[in-house]
Amino acid sequence: MINPFHYGGIVGEDAFCNRKQELADLGRAAENGDRTLVYAERRMGKTSLIRRVLDGLPKKSFLSIYVDLWATRDAASFARTVARATTEAAASRADKMLETGKELFRHLIPSLTLDEAGNPSVQFGARSGIEDEPQIEEALDAPARLAEKRGRRVVMVYDEIQRIGEYGNDTVERMLRSRIQPHAEVAYFFLGSRRHLIQRMFMEQRRPLYHAAGHYPLAPIATEHWIPFIEERFSTADKPIPETVINALCERTGGHPYYTQYLAHDLWEIAPTGDSVSGAMLQSAEDLLLSRLAYPYTVLWEGLTANQQRVLRGLATEPPPARPFASTFLHRHGLAGSSAHRAVEGLLERDLIDREGKGYILSDRFLRLWLRRW
Repeated sequence: MINPFHYGGIVGEDAFCNRKQELADLGRAAENGDRTLVYAERRMGKTSLIRRVLDGLPKKSFLSIYVDLWATRDAASFARTVARATTEAAASRADKMLETGKELFRHLIPSLTLDEAGNPSVQFGARSGIEDEPQIEEALDAPARLAEKRGRRVVMVYDEIQRIGEYGNDTVERMLRSRIQPHAEVAYFFLGSRRHLIQRMFMEQRRPLYHAAGHYPLAPIATEHWIPFIEERFSTADKPIPETVINALCERTGGHPYYTQYLAHDLWEIAPTGDSVSGAMLQSAEDLLLSRLAYPYTVLWEGLTANQQRVLRGLATEPPPARPFASTFLHRHGLAGSSAHRAVEGLLERDLIDREGKGYILSDRFLRLWLRRW
C-alpha cells in the first residue's frame, strides 16, 4: 500500500485532516468579498487550506487567482508575477493567454513559453521606459476588471504576503491599500507565515496596510481530530493503532500538520502489518527520524551564538509558549535581559522561533525533540 500520510507539499483531499470550521469560515469570506489575512507558522497548511477553499467555490460564479510571492524580490517582479497569475487563471489556451494578457495590460508585454510537456505559460516584461508604479497599478486593477468583464466574483490570493514588506520601500504596500479599496467584486486573501513581519505590516499604525484586512490566525489541529484521521489510515493497512499512541504522537508534534503527518508517515512505514502499533514503535520512528536530521540540526546549532543556543534550549524544555525575558527563564538558562533580547531577535530573523501570544515557541517541532535529548 502507498503510505497515506503526506507532508512537504500541497496536501490533497485524501490526506487533509479536518479544518471543517476553517473551510466554512474562509468560504464565506470569499462569498462575501472580504479582505482576510490568514497567518500561522510555516508549514501549518495555509496553502493547502486555501486551495481547498478555492476548489469548493462554484466555477460559474467565481474566478480564483493564486499568486505565490515567495520568489519576488521587488516592485517590478511583484507586478510581473501578479500579471502572470491573473492571465493564466483567466485563460488556459495559449492563444487566449496572449489575448487576455494584451487586453488586461498596456505597460506589461506578454510572451508565451512551453514546458517540456508542451504546456503553455505566459511571461511578462515591461515596456521600455515604463516606471514601476504604472505596472503595479495595472496588475492590482486586473482582478476587478476581470470581475466586471466575466460577471463573476474574483477571489485573489496573495501567498507569502510578508515578501512585499521586504522590498526595500513601501510602494507596493501603499498601492495595494489604495487600489483594492473600491474592488467590491473581488475577495482578497493574504497568506503569511512570518508572524513578526505580518504583525508589523498589518498592525502598526504607520504602515499602509494597517487594519486593511480581517485577521484569521490558523492554529494547530486538535488531537481529537487527529485521532480518527490517523486511526482510519492505520486500520485500513491492518496496522491498528491505540488512541494512547496517537496521543503520544500528537504530544510530540503539538498537532502541527506538517510534523504530525511526517511522524505518522515514518511510524506507518516501520509498523508491521497485522500487529498493533506500540509506544515502542513510535519511539523507534522518532529515533529514526531524528537520526536523519542530526547532521543538519548540528550544523544549524553550531552556527548560533551561545545566547541563541541558550534561548533555543530554554524554549525546547519549557512549556510552550515560554517567556524568554522573564526573570525565572533568564536565571534558569544563564541569560541576561539584554542578551536575551538580541538572541530572540536573531532567532526570529532566522525563522527558528515565532511569537505566540505573550510568549515564544520553537517553530521546528523536531528540533525541539532533538534538543530535549541533550
